[in-house]
Amino acid sequence: MSPNATWSYPTNVRFGAGRIAEIAEACVAAGIQNPLLVTDRGLTDMEITRTTLDLLEGAGFGRAIFAEVDPNPTDTNAEAGVRAFREGEHDGVVAFGGGSGLDLGKVVAFMAGQSRPIWDFEDIGDWWTRADADAIAPIIAVPTTAGTGSEVGRASVITNSESHEKKIIFHPKILPAIVICDPELTVGMPQKITAGTGLDAFAHCVEAYSSPHYHPMSQGIALEGMRLVKENLPRAFADGTDIEARANMMSAAAMGAVAFQKGLGAIHALSHPVGARHHTHHGTTNAVFMPPVLRFNENAIAERFDRAAAYLGIDGGFAGFRDFVDGFNADLGIPARLSDLGVENPDLDAMVEDAMRDPSCGGNPVPLTPGALRGIYEAVL
Repeated sequence: MSPNATWSYPTNVRFGAGRIAEIAEACVAAGIQNPLLVTDRGLTDMEITRTTLDLLEGAGFGRAIFAEVDPNPTDTNAEAGVRAFREGEHDGVVAFGGGSGLDLGKVVAFMAGQSRPIWDFEDIGDWWTRADADAIAPIIAVPTTAGTGSEVGRASVITNSESHEKKIIFHPKILPAIVICDPELTVGMPQKITAGTGLDAFAHCVEAYSSPHYHPMSQGIALEGMRLVKENLPRAFADGTDIEARANMMSAAAMGAVAFQKGLGAIHALSHPVGARHHTHHGTTNAVFMPPVLRFNENAIAERFDRAAAYLGIDGGFAGFRDFVDGFNADLGIPARLSDLGVENPDLDAMVEDAMRDPSCGGNPVPLTPGALRGIYEAVL
């Protein structure tokens, strides 16, 4: 039986099959009268999007939509979204879709009332305090994939269209006021996207669990998130209509995003430049980097993964966990090489520089150097 619940941690989460029917009620609760639905291009004409717009229109909220969102959303997308928000005199955003639509929707709601450029709010020190918090529009988040967890995050990843770097835009009020997690919205995901997004959730949990920072709550969430992915992603991959598995994957995605408050690491630091420069799928790229990063971090994380492996029912401690990841990737159709994702003739010097500047570096349990990053890149090229 598919689980059904209402949570207030880390925000108000309405979780369960069919709960998209509550979208109009959620707008009322969030104080939104004229919402703009922001979504990925690929979702524009899909039934789940039309159904959601029908529900909004039927309740008197219109059916305004902005879908000019790239797979790795950019500052240019954000500017166009803010323009649509202002021109339509909207007062809130329904961020709808995968990580791209969710991240862009949150940034549109954030930037619509600001006078400073977006890069003034990068996740550096206390830069977030530069924002006019009262001008941030309310956000309702509706994930249609189970991976990024952006629906419960206080940040968005946006690509600088000039430098081709992924930047993290942060503010506590970017956290959506209400989240609707309806696993029925993920049933139509293709196998390839089910695998890539699911392994994104797994990577979030693995990196949070590996991080050296002190955050016992996130550590526990990361461990249980890994278990949910291990037990449910193969089921969702094999049978996209397995609603229980889809629901558990949505939980794992949200858990990964909550857990990585503890920190991310080399997987994301290496993956972000590849996605920004070569437009690869983020979760799939993370999955490619997971095996070599586990090997790189082994001396610092083996003991804690010995404990995790026992909880996860994996024999052989850390070595068994590492072997499990290799097999997990293979069974889900994840390639071992970036070239299989279309990455050809990469500018390694530029990618190493970008990776060294990525804030995820700070959460890796082993200090990262340009030489170490280059070595991992070369191992997967």
